[in-house]
Amino acid sequence: MRDIRRRSILTGALAVPLSAALPVSVAQAHTTAIPTAPAPGAEALRAAIAGLPDADATAALVRVGGSGGGWRGSSGVHDLESRGPADPAARFRAGSTTKVVTAAAVLRLAREGRIDLCLPVQHYLPGLLGRRFRPVTVRQLLNHTSGIPAGDGLGTTFEEVYAHRFDTLTPQRVAASAGAKEPEFRPGGGQHYLNINYTFLGLLIERVTGRPYASEATRLVLAPAGMRDTYFPGTDPRIRGPHNRGYQAVRRADGTTEFLDVTEWNQADRFAAGDMISTTADLERLLTALFRGRIVRGPQLAEMFTVPSDVPGASYSAGLQRFASEGKVFWAKSGGRYGYNSAIAATRDLSRTLVCSVNSTDAKSQDANPVVVRIVTAALK
Repeated sequence: MRDIRRRSILTGALAVPLSAALPVSVAQAHTTAIPTAPAPGAEALRAAIAGLPDADATAALVRVGGSGGGWRGSSGVHDLESRGPADPAARFRAGSTTKVVTAAAVLRLAREGRIDLCLPVQHYLPGLLGRRFRPVTVRQLLNHTSGIPAGDGLGTTFEEVYAHRFDTLTPQRVAASAGAKEPEFRPGGGQHYLNINYTFLGLLIERVTGRPYASEATRLVLAPAGMRDTYFPGTDPRIRGPHNRGYQAVRRADGTTEFLDVTEWNQADRFAAGDMISTTADLERLLTALFRGRIVRGPQLAEMFTVPSDVPGASYSAGLQRFASEGKVFWAKSGGRYGYNSAIAATRDLSRTLVCSVNSTDAKSQDANPVVVRIVTAALK
């Protein structure tokens, strides 16, 4: 875990001692599985989420589908005070899986002729990028080859951002701070996955439609996909409706580990790059509708399955990431906000799909969460 400076902001916050928060008997009692058909890897999936809560996660929700059968399971607790079972239908912070929705919205507008993927973003949002930037096309924003550096945030350590968790940092300020810096590389000269590309895309959607991003993303993507439990919170720090609490493990000065409740957090700066709140059922609907061409069609849909061929090491397309496992090609997206990790993945023909949400205790760590790794390994074979 990254270095965390000890400050007084931890005093009085909801913090549960690790030793008191993770009784094995509770974890065993709160593991459930619902096979929807004979599913390959069902035993491995049960094992992947067994034993929660533990030091890595307090809950996990999993949905696996496809022609080979389906499986649904949940494990862990709703919260560390009541220690009731995790709600398998709970809403959660979906993090960067928001980018799949943003990309689909942009591509729908492109199909309608309202956005040209070959035109520079400077054409649509004049003045946001400084004179040192060459023209950056909309397509280069979509596949992270723009060269625009990250924008400013509310801190660089967990403690700094935690202290500002109820503050509002607007996407306009984030974009302006990025545009005032030096480019990382010439547009198209590399691929660097950064939220800033989708911050610009959210602002682009607002400019060409004249409506808020949340309204257009709902109209263009959520509604056609039938995602009735998904929404964009804006500056509201709460998660509306049923949800499992999220926690961050913090190492204290005396060497003990405690959990801070990080469920409530203003995500306004994440915007079109990562502020969506969803459910596993809704994200499964998104995968199915998107891959079957019910949201985006033709050459615009092809953009979501096209990785730049002229950029060495590239793996990102428009909204998705290509990876291979056990000889199969999957198109996926992961997300992480404090207290919550999520992942979606599917083969192009939907013969295997995966959606999971894990209440990680260090969701922004540079290392992959072990529970997520176990789930992905078990599901994508």
